[in-house]
Amino acid sequence: MKTALLPQLQVFLVVARLRSFSGAARELGVSTTAVSQSVRHLEEQLSVVLLTRTTRSVSLTDAGRRLVEGAGPALGQALATLTEVSARPGETVGRVRLSVPRAAVPYVITPVVPTFRERHPRIEVEVVIEERFVDIVAEGYDAGVRLSEAIERDMVQVRLTDAFRFVVVGSPDYLARHGTPQRPEDLLRHECITFRMRTTGVIYAWELERGRRNWRVPVRGGVVTNDNPLSVSLAEQGLGLAYTLEPMVAEQLRTGRLHRVLEPYSPTVPGFFLYFPSRAQRSPALRLFVDTARELVRHAV
Repeated sequence: MKTALLPQLQVFLVVARLRSFSGAARELGVSTTAVSQSVRHLEEQLSVVLLTRTTRSVSLTDAGRRLVEGAGPALGQALATLTEVSARPGETVGRVRLSVPRAAVPYVITPVVPTFRERHPRIEVEVVIEERFVDIVAEGYDAGVRLSEAIERDMVQVRLTDAFRFVVVGSPDYLARHGTPQRPEDLLRHECITFRMRTTGVIYAWELERGRRNWRVPVRGGVVTNDNPLSVSLAEQGLGLAYTLEPMVAEQLRTGRLHRVLEPYSPTVPGFFLYFPSRAQRSPALRLFVDTARELVRHAV
């Protein structure tokens, strides 16, 4: 019977989420060999290859992806239900696993998690900070946080913040030495602290707009990073111009440590949204997290 494969299925789902046999072994408290044998047995019984293994990476085949998408949420819900039935009346037990970009942490995570844990001490919260685009279903997340334009259309979206702008900023010292850009193309003559996209490896072109016109400026500079707070810190020290969300530099702008430039060209984005597949709404733990986030985060940016 296929139900006899449930233990192997659970092991496979952990490997698929972590993209690692050794990582799955650590999480499950067994040997890497045991994990490998379990996945191999599942593949043999199903007569399909679920994972592509190399010495450096583990990836899902099409069959593996379909198994994760179909069985992962169902098994996760079953395990969550087993946990929930042990709770006292009126108490919710479970886990919420979130994928969050670093820029959203001060506005979405820091204000919510302490209050949420105080209210629901038997719900575990796991927050994974990453800039790459994540398939939250395939990688075992309950929900994610992104700007709305980066969210797949089939996901449920819950607004967490108001709209905000992306701005170009520089220190008074830098602007005194190099001048203030007046048009987007002027950025090509400036030292810019650039951002390398983790998913593609390319340098991000700064996006500006005015009216109906849009610019994508391929800025360059002597410093490249994949961490926005670092780019802001370096801009404060006069190393160049930085491109960042306006709320992140509110204090520096208020105190004059940074100045906006090209402000008429600052693009507005709708804000941060919590997103998850529709079937995830069945999770009581996630529903409670969404309710708490809506209460505490709205208008925080």
